Amino acid sequence: MDEADVIRRFTFHPADTKERRQAHEDIRSACLELGLMLHNELPAGAEKQSAMFRLEEVMFWANAAIARQPKEVTS
Repeated sequence: MDEADVIRRFTFHPADTKERRQAHEDIRSACLELGLMLHNELPAGAEKQSAMFRLEEVMFWANAAIARQPKEVTS
């Protein structure tokens, strides 16, 4: 890891194109759909909490992948 990587990780990356905004929305929608299904199907407990936490983590990292890509890359 170098200084540029640290800066990239902790700098705001706005969704500066229509495609990126849509990709963020698609990720959120898909995670919400799965989250609601898991909420309704899984019994309460540590495993459910872990599954929900990990799904939230998936959403975070997927959105970070979209946000942190270089401006000239769109897919």
